[in-house]
Amino acid sequence: MSSHDAELLDPPNQIAKRIARELRDGMLVNLGIGIPTLVADFVPPGMHVFFQSENGLIGTGPVPETGMALRWLTDAGGKPVTALPGASTFDSATSFALIRGGHLDLTVLGGLQVDEAGHLANWMIPGKMVPGMGGAMDLVTGARRVIVAMQHSAKGKSKIVKRCSLPLTSDRRVDLIVTELAVIAFPDGRATLVETAEGVEVGEVLEATEASLHVPERFGEQS
Repeated sequence: MSSHDAELLDPPNQIAKRIARELRDGMLVNLGIGIPTLVADFVPPGMHVFFQSENGLIGTGPVPETGMALRWLTDAGGKPVTALPGASTFDSATSFALIRGGHLDLTVLGGLQVDEAGHLANWMIPGKMVPGMGGAMDLVTGARRVIVAMQHSAKGKSKIVKRCSLPLTSDRRVDLIVTELAVIAFPDGRATLVETAEGVEVGEVLEATEASLHVPERFGEQS
């Protein structure tokens, strides 16, 4: 196994690779900080997706090579990015008008908790100072589809819970959660197991999940 193959098998890249299967040609997509940024590495060959950063850029490219970063060209989290040919820059007001106006096809965000009805909490960590929720509230409320990319548990505790104990990001329910163990959707506001990761049994997912999960008679396995 090559080092690249090994890298793809770590949980963040596994999650990102699965989410990339939800992309469609011509989509306008916002990627949040952390695991979501990895989704851009797995865009299928020949597919053209427009990635938007809420600080005012459409057409973000790969992370720049060492020594090639421009201090004024960053994503919303302040990390260096590149701009693809044809990229567009604009002010934050225009950027948030796109988000709030319902023009984003998809946003992929990290999560601290998601409850069994699909509500997301992703902006406040107890005991830590935070500057605010940033664009998360607008993204969850305004994007046509919302996917949460996160690891299934943190410090041995499920992040998919019966009820969020952290402040909610939005009243709107997310559409999909992708973790290293499973894919979970929320048809009719009910947490439903859609897929298990390769080599993961349904029982393992249920045991690792605090929320009540509906398991349909037929479901898939991630490939």
